[in-house]
Amino acid sequence: MTKYVFVTGGVVSSLGKGIAAASLGAILESRGIKITHLKLDPYINVDPGTMSPFQHGEVFVTEDGAETDLDLGHYERFTSVKMSKRNNFTTGQIYESVIKKERRGEYLGKTVQVIPHVTDEIKAHIRLGAEGAEVAIIEVGGTVGDIESLPFLEAIRQMGLEEGRDNACYIHLTLLPYIPTAGELKTKPTQHSVKELREIGIQPDVLLCRTERPVPASEKEKIALFCNVQPEAVIECLDADSIYKIPAMLHNQMLDEIVCHKLHILAKAADLSVWKRLVEALENPERTLNIAFVGKYVDLTESYKSLIEALSHAGMNTRSKVKIHYIDSEEIERAGCCLLDGMDAILVPGGFGRRGTEGKILAIRHARENKIPYLGICLGMQLAVVEYARHVADMEGAHSTEFSQATPYPVIGLITEWQDASGKVEKRDECSDLGGTMRLGGQICQLREGTLAREIYGQPTIVERHRHRYEVNNALLGELEAKGLVVSGRAPGTELCEMIELPRDQHPWFVGCQFHPEFTSSPRLGHPLFTAFVRAAIDYQNRGERA
Repeated sequence: MTKYVFVTGGVVSSLGKGIAAASLGAILESRGIKITHLKLDPYINVDPGTMSPFQHGEVFVTEDGAETDLDLGHYERFTSVKMSKRNNFTTGQIYESVIKKERRGEYLGKTVQVIPHVTDEIKAHIRLGAEGAEVAIIEVGGTVGDIESLPFLEAIRQMGLEEGRDNACYIHLTLLPYIPTAGELKTKPTQHSVKELREIGIQPDVLLCRTERPVPASEKEKIALFCNVQPEAVIECLDADSIYKIPAMLHNQMLDEIVCHKLHILAKAADLSVWKRLVEALENPERTLNIAFVGKYVDLTESYKSLIEALSHAGMNTRSKVKIHYIDSEEIERAGCCLLDGMDAILVPGGFGRRGTEGKILAIRHARENKIPYLGICLGMQLAVVEYARHVADMEGAHSTEFSQATPYPVIGLITEWQDASGKVEKRDECSDLGGTMRLGGQICQLREGTLAREIYGQPTIVERHRHRYEVNNALLGELEAKGLVVSGRAPGTELCEMIELPRDQHPWFVGCQFHPEFTSSPRLGHPLFTAFVRAAIDYQNRGERA
């Protein structure tokens, strides 16, 4: 029988519920407990992939093609569990499911209500996602006291009753703000947040208190009295300079022990040695590398969180401090490639929209002509193809039809038919809804013998995750190959271009990939492509070839 840990948040959003839940999962897994994670998102979107990066940050993609909250990325990085469509759902998806059932007559003409119909659907989704695990850690998005997450909170309250007291544990994450003028930590927001929870029938078992300063024992006792929890269950979450320090921080305050005791679980002692090694590698690098990150939303780093973490993983696995220089591609259009001086490598990430594309193309040309290690991901690969077509293959005016319908050389175009992760054929056109019309999830890629890509991965076939609508145009690819571009990876069956590179006699390390390798990078194992990219930056630095 599965036991449940429900993680809620109060006072303000973005407190770090996802990291806290992932850290708890990592500790419990190290104790030999089979865990899984779920994230409940309190917004009405049916397709999270259509959400604005300014509001939502990054959208994470699972192996089976779900566009989800980034918290699922943290779960995969902190534990060995692979997330799927079952591990994340929005309020919108719940309402869509309920309305479909009502229209099919499954409710026998009854009035459809939040209780029981919506809450029953939420509980059914939670139990389905938790199937097969000993402990399921359920993160409830939103903030206690706001209207959006109320159906989720009501559902987890009901589950506490239905599953029994020994099978449900409630963890509440709050903020303890420090007021410098008063010289005090303020406990009132936490007290009020817990009061809101208790009013709807949920008594937290553990309080995680985010704070920038240590919490005195007297304040913990005060919080415990007001919130009806044991003093040892008031756990301080100090601001950390690395998310990988948090499992040890929570374990040292016996969070896992409290949870196991509440759920009546007997388990072996936690082994966090892997996290200690990672932190040690992070804090004691042998060198510093400067990597240019040329994108459009560079002042909104939440949009590139997985990519930033993947570079950090590669740094830890090569004993390097990766210093990322965020460069707005529009600034390159205005000021030129002098902004790239002193860089050991250049990376162009995925993106959309025409603004800033010419700046990215300038950065790619700079990397190619000056033999600086280059990695292009998704749009970063597509624009590398555009750059090569324009400046090497004599295709003047080459572009992607995403940005120019009138281009004489549409080297990148909208794919209209493809297979999803399950093998089902999907179709779309220019008028299709944006939501759900991308090539999504894990796709097979076959790597060409004798290529740099094959050497990096060390195997002929790989599976990587996709999230895009436009592809390299196969009709023009032959001309580009004749001019020296190497297509090192293709999708079997469709022959879609998945990886490109330059011959090593032209460039020591120039690689582009259509997929998003950052989704499968983990701190413990890293990722072969990012590790190879960072090693190429080390070699470049050692050769002393900086511009």
